[in-house]
Amino acid sequence: MTRLRVVNLGLPKSGTTTLARALKLAGLKVADYRIRRRQTDDASLHQAFVGQVLYDGYFHTGDPLSALEGFDAFTEINVLREGLSLWPQMDWGLIDAIRRHHPGTKFLASSRDPRQLSDSMLRWSNLGIERLPNNSIPGLPKGFGQTTLERVQWIKAHYAHLRQLFRDDSDFLEYDVSDSDAATKISAHIGVPLTWWGKANRNRTAQAITAGAV
Repeated sequence: MTRLRVVNLGLPKSGTTTLARALKLAGLKVADYRIRRRQTDDASLHQAFVGQVLYDGYFHTGDPLSALEGFDAFTEINVLREGLSLWPQMDWGLIDAIRRHHPGTKFLASSRDPRQLSDSMLRWSNLGIERLPNNSIPGLPKGFGQTTLERVQWIKAHYAHLRQLFRDDSDFLEYDVSDSDAATKISAHIGVPLTWWGKANRNRTAQAITAGAV
């Protein structure tokens, strides 16, 4: 029987933390954005960014998951901090390497309305105001991403790209986190019943929107 692996290709603020909690409560070992010390005895992985570990495996062994044997699911895989701008969910070479080394991997794309997703990015810490426009990101070159129009364009393009890459592929599921049937669809897709579905990691306060960032 093939081991279940689940990889989410959704963007940050698309419900990745909700997905992580749901999968954890369903019994999967989940790596979400960063690997915590309590999650593994492998000291080399302590506080490591999931995206960094994926790229290390991809370029050094050919298998992005080579150092992540202890984990079943990966729910936020991008990194945009501490000098790193890594977006594995936009890298077909890395995605295809996972498919080849781990046949049957279930890919998800957590999503939500593009404008709502853009607004959530804007309100989350300095993500929309500073980190997106000040870094080079696939599909969003440095200097772009401060306005709603630019972020929405980038968001729409990312999900359109995934639909083309995985066209007619039964191992791929895009879902809207606000869909009342999201948990049912995910459960059917990965073959594991989800015992919880809700909202995690909400924006607690709406930060002031700076002039021009609309």
